Amino acid sequence: MTIDMHIWQGRTDPEDGPLSQRWHQHILPADQANDEGILLLGFACDEGVSRNKGRTGAYDAPPAIRKALANLAWHHTDPIYDGGDILCNDGNLEMAQSRLAEDVCHALRQKHKVMVFGGGHEVAWGSFQGIGQYLLQKQHAGNQTCVPRIGIINFDAHFDLRNPPAGPQSERGSSGTPFHQIQRFCERQNWPFHYACFGINRAANTQALYQKADRLGVLYRDDDQLTYAQLPTRVEELTDFIAECDYLYLTIDLDVFPAAVAPGVSAPAARGVPLDIIEALLIPIVEASASDGEKKLLVFDIAEYNPRFDIDNQTARLAARLAWWVARRMR
Repeated sequence: MTIDMHIWQGRTDPEDGPLSQRWHQHILPADQANDEGILLLGFACDEGVSRNKGRTGAYDAPPAIRKALANLAWHHTDPIYDGGDILCNDGNLEMAQSRLAEDVCHALRQKHKVMVFGGGHEVAWGSFQGIGQYLLQKQHAGNQTCVPRIGIINFDAHFDLRNPPAGPQSERGSSGTPFHQIQRFCERQNWPFHYACFGINRAANTQALYQKADRLGVLYRDDDQLTYAQLPTRVEELTDFIAECDYLYLTIDLDVFPAAVAPGVSAPAARGVPLDIIEALLIPIVEASASDGEKKLLVFDIAEYNPRFDIDNQTARLAARLAWWVARRMR
């Protein structure tokens, strides 16, 4: 784990007074996390994309997103802390995911919300393991008396429900397997598997994956079903899904957006879903509250940003805008 606060740099406007500040003037290192807030974590990893035969480069995503976020205007009330990056530079993806899970679990125990910058979409298995560990600890402590219903909401051009390879590598996941791994985890714990995936590119997902999604009861909608005319119906469907959940885990794979908006990804989308459609669908997620008044959303992560293929940092700016938008509403 490394924390480099030097990356948080940007413009200052002291002549405009205290309301002129930006993220880089407010962000604090995690060792100064005295109050409940939002903890940022980076997952620097290419291993999952490499195993999935994709274009590598996502390892460099976390600092690039931070740089784009640093100069954005501060419109927040809760503190935001930087917990640094987990580095997967030895090919041991499983160990890196385990370290991410520990950090996510620890942050949730400290009453923080968590935001993770990937990395390939293998980040999702690490993030969810952290949520799972946190809720299991609540169960063992007697603070969780019933089976937790975790809503997993993924905006993505792909299901990422692939089965791991057969044979001696059957336990090795990739950027294409995280929600398969999450489903198996839920099955072992006798927890329900509540998975919603919006933005699927049917041309990039086989019939086998659709069949598996149907068998597992996944709520999914293709990219051509996320239009302005159909938006009220999609919002209603997602709202109904959220109502059945106690907690939420939100993950956005940037390849859900059109390639013209998000060129810096492993698998650019020929069609994709417009940003304002995605933002409209994010509203019921970030606004959902449990019966005790706490926001249901525990963890949000951004996956598959690949600086190697970005144009004028526009995908980094998109990732930063999403993080900025969710952070304003996450608590």
